Amino acid sequence: MSMLPNSQEARDVAYQLHPYTNARTHQQAGPLVIERGDGPYVFDASGKRYFEAMAGLWSVGLGFNEKRLVEAAHKQMQALPFYHTFSAKSHGPSIDLAEKLVALAPVAMSKVFFTNSGSEANDTVLKLIAYRSNALGQPQRKKVISRMRAYHGVTIASASLTGLPNNHRSFDLPLPNILHTGSPHFYKDGAAGESEEAFATRRAEELDALIQKEGPDTIAAFFGEPVMGAGGVIVPPATYWDKIQAVLKKYDILLVADEVICGFGRTGKMFGCETYGIKPDAIVVSKQITSSYFPLSAIMLNERMFEPIADESNKIGVLGHGFTAGGHPVGSAIALENLKIIEERGLVAHAAELGAYMQGRLRELASHPLVGEVRGVGMIAAIELVLDKGRKTAAATPGAVGGIASRMLQERGVISRNMLDAIAICPPLIVNKSHIDDLVAAISGVLDDMKAEVAKLTPA
Repeated sequence: MSMLPNSQEARDVAYQLHPYTNARTHQQAGPLVIERGDGPYVFDASGKRYFEAMAGLWSVGLGFNEKRLVEAAHKQMQALPFYHTFSAKSHGPSIDLAEKLVALAPVAMSKVFFTNSGSEANDTVLKLIAYRSNALGQPQRKKVISRMRAYHGVTIASASLTGLPNNHRSFDLPLPNILHTGSPHFYKDGAAGESEEAFATRRAEELDALIQKEGPDTIAAFFGEPVMGAGGVIVPPATYWDKIQAVLKKYDILLVADEVICGFGRTGKMFGCETYGIKPDAIVVSKQITSSYFPLSAIMLNERMFEPIADESNKIGVLGHGFTAGGHPVGSAIALENLKIIEERGLVAHAAELGAYMQGRLRELASHPLVGEVRGVGMIAAIELVLDKGRKTAAATPGAVGGIASRMLQERGVISRNMLDAIAICPPLIVNKSHIDDLVAAISGVLDDMKAEVAKLTPA
């Protein structure tokens, strides 16, 4: 990129360190500066329009210019622009939102604790789990199990839960007492001749063996996304969650459902837990709760979680944890209006119907020589790119093929995201069939256009 002196691009390179970015490459290439949005589209500084196939970061359910959310923020700013929930203080929007979330929960929940991001929420759950174990007189019960390729955030504790190598490398992670069991990705991890049913059984048996090895009385909780998002949109095989939950119940281990991506309609149900019959003790939500118009996240706790925590806070005299902006009145007001719109417009049912259409259209690409697998549920999907369909492998450099596809899609006016060699698809809930048709046409064109470029890559 040729950057004019003192341009936004040049000043960005000069002053900003970006997340999930190669800092040295960024100094040469510069940023894509987005200036405004309209429905499922965003526009860069030159006026070029892009279809946001990732809803920002899996999160802008209502699109990029929903006036009712802006008005809700403005109204709340005028009434009470900020207050906290420390020391038994509260305010109407946080009370209303907590009540709404408990009412929406797919299983019985008791209380809501507000934070600002999915990372903070998962970090908080880890602290509350330790707090609860101490309250129950089980100080040894502090180990937590997550999964390989899981994504639960980037704070020190939540990044430890995350099962992606680049979230650990050079950060000295994961922390002790956080363990990882196998991913539910049948396409990559299934054995030769193994059925999906047998694979799900094997994953449950591996979890059981890990618990036995570590000692059941040392394992406090299991964290899982209903559908794994940033690890590649990994859809669990049938019976997987039933088998995993049976193991957890056998050893009286808590289940934490990370619904940060799946929640509020993404899988075609209000929660991913409903899609897969998951009955968690805690649910973490963020992203689509405000359509990312404001930072906000929440933890829903059932009685099994809440009661020991309440007892311990009484014993100590305080629950010594919280965030300045947790349950922010403006964020809470936006979330309430966002959830109201989702319900009024029937966007969960729309996600189920249009999601089926999107999954069908994307699977038309499965026969392409560069496509190894098309997977997804509802309005979340991924296209696994390969150079060798039989061996299910891409280039020797992981992410090289996916990076080419992501770049070419952006050139065509589609913003996606490659998770190594998988292209993620997660458009706003408001899109229609014509948007999906245009998206599939763009992806199909890129798959053909990239053949010559990927031919230069060294196969894995």
